[in-house]
Amino acid sequence: MILRFNSCFCALALLFVLISSEQTVAQVDTFEFDNDVQQQRFRTLSDELRCPMCQNTNLSGSTGGVAEDLRREIHRMILEGMSDREIEQFMFERYGDFIFYRPRLTAQTVLLWFGPIIFLLIGGLVARSVFRRAREVGETEVALNDDQKARLNKLVGNK
Repeated sequence: MILRFNSCFCALALLFVLISSEQTVAQVDTFEFDNDVQQQRFRTLSDELRCPMCQNTNLSGSTGGVAEDLRREIHRMILEGMSDREIEQFMFERYGDFIFYRPRLTAQTVLLWFGPIIFLLIGGLVARSVFRRAREVGETEVALNDDQKARLNKLVGNK
C-alpha cells in the first residue's frame, strides 16, 4: 500500500515538474544597446506599453508574436535615435490609446480619467442625503395618545 502511494506521488510530482517547466520557459529577447540609458529606455517603454494581442499584459511580459515585433520595433527606433515621445506617438498612431496603460488625457478619455472621482462624489452626495433624511426622521417625535401608550406599555411589560 505504501509502495503504491509513493509511486503515485512520484508520478504526480514528475507530471507537475514537466508541466511547470514548460510554463516557466519563456522567450528572452536579447537586444544589444550602445549604452545603459538606451537599455533602460527600452525596459521602461516595454513595461509601459500594452500588448495589443494579449489585452492586459505589457510588452515585456508577453510572449505573443505581436509583442515580439513591437519590442523589435522599439529597439530599432531607440537605436535610430528617436525620443520616447516619438516612439509613443508612433505606437499611438498604429494602435490608438489602447496601447498605453495610462491613456493620454483627451476629450475621449476624460471620463476614463475623472469618472471614478465623479462617481465617488455623486455617491458621497447620495449617502449624505440618505443620512440627513434618516437623521430628520429619527429626530421627529411621535405623539402617542393614551390608548397607544397603554398598548405600548403592555407590549413592553411596563405597568
